Amino acid sequence: MASSTTSEEDNRVDVLVIGAGPAGLMCANALAAANVNVRIVDQRPSKVAAGQADGIQPRTIEVLQSYGLAERLIREGNQMHMCAFYNPNAKGVLERTGRAPDVTAPTARYPFEITLHQGAIENIFLDSMDALHVRVERPIVPSSIELARDQAELQDASSHPVRVTLSYVEGPDSPARTEVVRAKYVIGADGAHSWVRKSFGITMDGEQTDYVWGVVDMVPDTNFPDIRNRTAIHSTNGSCMIIPREGDVVRLYVQLSDKDVIDPASGRIDKSRMSPEKLLEVARKTFYPYTLNTPKEFHWWTIYIIGQRVASRFSVNERVFIAGDACHTHSPKAGQGMNASMNDTHNLAWKLVHVLRGWADVSLLKTYELERRKYAQDLINFDKEFSALFSGKPKTLDNLDGVSHEQFLKAFQTFGGFTSGIGVHYTPSAVVNVTHQPCAPNLIIGQRMLPQIFVRAADARPYEIQDLLPADTRFKLLLFVGLTTESQLAKISALAEELEKQDSFLQKYARDGNVSSVFDILTITAGKKDDVNFLDLPALFRPHWSKVLIDDTDVTGSVGGHAYDRFGIDTGAVTLVVVRPDGYVGMIAPSTAIRDIEKYFAGFMRPCAA
Repeated sequence: MASSTTSEEDNRVDVLVIGAGPAGLMCANALAAANVNVRIVDQRPSKVAAGQADGIQPRTIEVLQSYGLAERLIREGNQMHMCAFYNPNAKGVLERTGRAPDVTAPTARYPFEITLHQGAIENIFLDSMDALHVRVERPIVPSSIELARDQAELQDASSHPVRVTLSYVEGPDSPARTEVVRAKYVIGADGAHSWVRKSFGITMDGEQTDYVWGVVDMVPDTNFPDIRNRTAIHSTNGSCMIIPREGDVVRLYVQLSDKDVIDPASGRIDKSRMSPEKLLEVARKTFYPYTLNTPKEFHWWTIYIIGQRVASRFSVNERVFIAGDACHTHSPKAGQGMNASMNDTHNLAWKLVHVLRGWADVSLLKTYELERRKYAQDLINFDKEFSALFSGKPKTLDNLDGVSHEQFLKAFQTFGGFTSGIGVHYTPSAVVNVTHQPCAPNLIIGQRMLPQIFVRAADARPYEIQDLLPADTRFKLLLFVGLTTESQLAKISALAEELEKQDSFLQKYARDGNVSSVFDILTITAGKKDDVNFLDLPALFRPHWSKVLIDDTDVTGSVGGHAYDRFGIDTGAVTLVVVRPDGYVGMIAPSTAIRDIEKYFAGFMRPCAA
């Protein structure tokens, strides 16, 4: 059937997302929630049904919670609380050498990982997008992409400088056709073999390891005692990692030898040389003396060589961006791939929204590559060490240079902040200013806002602060006003008067005279819930009765309190904490340094037109 082409004038869009994996879906969902005109296309005829990535780390649970999506994930997924370690004893017989908490990040709000197959995770996004009237368009294959070269057009916020030709695959009810889309921005979230990345000649820097692994999902029939814990097995017959999944399903990562899967003629992986049955046969040798019987069915399987690469750049003129596997690849055993991918576009989405709305200068978009590429490089460095330890031969009497249990456990615990996602730390930039870090030495600027329970002043209801920091594109201003003594209230009132002036940052960047359109103000007092009267505070600092919190325990005395001490904030000072729309602390300053906060916002925000 002859193809037809639609007029490009009718097909303008603010953001075109190419690829509907976790990175693309996170991006499209966040943009749709912010009322951005977004389209998302994918070449697969249907969504993922089974397999693929499956681990959600504690920080990513927090991020999903900020979009209102964590509750379903927690309900449907499996929780991993404990990790077990197995090594050969002096006689070479496999035995358990220890157990440890699966998450070793002390500030984790969710002290566990969640495992759930990628298809179910994608469904959470798809259903959320459906409620926002955005659907993945498929099967669509992009065939050409052009970016305008005219600098005036690239700098024009209203222009659509990216021209993409989409090819609709012929189906039983639809003819093949092409469509030309003009976009302000394009996000390439199209996987490790990214068409977008290749179209712009962006290289992937790094190397491929010699480690070959197989993956198989099944309901196991075994007498292995830690089959429902995340387990690292180092045996004389190879290594294996056990990842318990939703329901009774378990995933096995099985180390393979070259002769198992490499075609000697081409030197490449030949999947036809392997099968789930053969994978299980290799796993049995690793598990010995424990038994591992053949299951009724195999849910999914694959084989891969670990590649550790980072793209040379993450954007083209801040108009085309790549995210997820399109810009970094690494071992899946530390559970980083899908998490890193979703957090890429979580970082990018709010910045795009601010630029599209005219709230921020286009220069804000440069911080995406600055922050996420450094993270990707750190991830690769971690992955090299972790993969080498995991893939190395265990230490035995016959191999004294092998990997010991102590070595592996130390690395596992040392990297806890990294593998949990909790330790992500963005360096100074336009949106990270560390000048006044001593005001709250334990609340690290550039890291995510720490979880902490406060009590609401109006009704003594306890609230987790992260639940009051939704990813709604607004900056959150946390005003730690200390003890509300008479002298302190005078300081607080003086600050309110300063911030109510037309040249203050609150008024300068507010839209339509509405401060809460851009800034969500939360006031946090010290003192006791029996004594604090939130109506003593200036109206600016209590825009709604729900916006004043107390650093005290709840009525049972069992949760909350001690945040001022924990963060290192002086109760006799007034301290402002700026939390970015993605939940990361952007700046902290005393009330005496309001001009520094104004300089912070002036570095990337655009004043509201008079």
